[in-house]
Amino acid sequence: MIMLKVTKLSKVYEGKVAYRALTDINLEIEKGEFVAIMGPSGSGKTTLLNIISTNDVPTTGAIEIEGQNPHQLKKNALAKFRRNELGFIFQDFNLLHTLTVEENIVLPLTLDGARVQEMKEKADQMAESLGISSIMKKRTFEISGGQAQRVAIARAMIHQPKLLLADEPTGNLDSKAAKDVMNMLVSINEREKTSLLMVTHDPQAASYSDRVVFIRDGKLHSEIYRGDSRQAFFQKIIDMLSLMGGEGNDFSSVRV
Repeated sequence: MIMLKVTKLSKVYEGKVAYRALTDINLEIEKGEFVAIMGPSGSGKTTLLNIISTNDVPTTGAIEIEGQNPHQLKKNALAKFRRNELGFIFQDFNLLHTLTVEENIVLPLTLDGARVQEMKEKADQMAESLGISSIMKKRTFEISGGQAQRVAIARAMIHQPKLLLADEPTGNLDSKAAKDVMNMLVSINEREKTSLLMVTHDPQAASYSDRVVFIRDGKLHSEIYRGDSRQAFFQKIIDMLSLMGGEGNDFSSVRV
């Protein structure tokens, strides 16, 4: 079953000089598939993610999530669609510092007017599965980056979205925390059958996915599938990145 279908998607930003960010992108993601998007800085990765997440609109072409085009929804219906169908994880965690960890996690449910008891039970379950039960009463400035990213994952998953969108989820983490976060995303993907789309610069993070799609200059460049060995997949990703060229600093330092 197709979870996400992107058809002939193009994006042009108007200005004194029009800038073409994406050209004729076609992409399909199956239900339960974990796909990483890679490419040099300025290749259009984040633009693509922003359009899929409905934070931006396509110039031409369309996206469909389970057969529905969210860009055709009215404002209130779109807000509800984003809250119920999509989960978001960001590089800088996007947590609210005035709230406790628990309050951050249940935020999407409060917007939907869920009952307090029900919210608390769901939050406790999520915290248990992500190993953050002991920090539920802390404020977000009292916890580490790795813990903050787990809290962000719990918040993204609390309403069981069908599609989880992650933008550089390991970008601000050290290698141990990055590994933990990637293992967590894989277990969510396998356990909940949540479809996952992740933009990353990090070949190590990308090697946890089922498939890597490479974008260059706003166009689909190539894609590679993971076989049995993550190590071999990691090497294939490195080879493809060096083949594509780009500045050395475009891709974070290689971590095996």
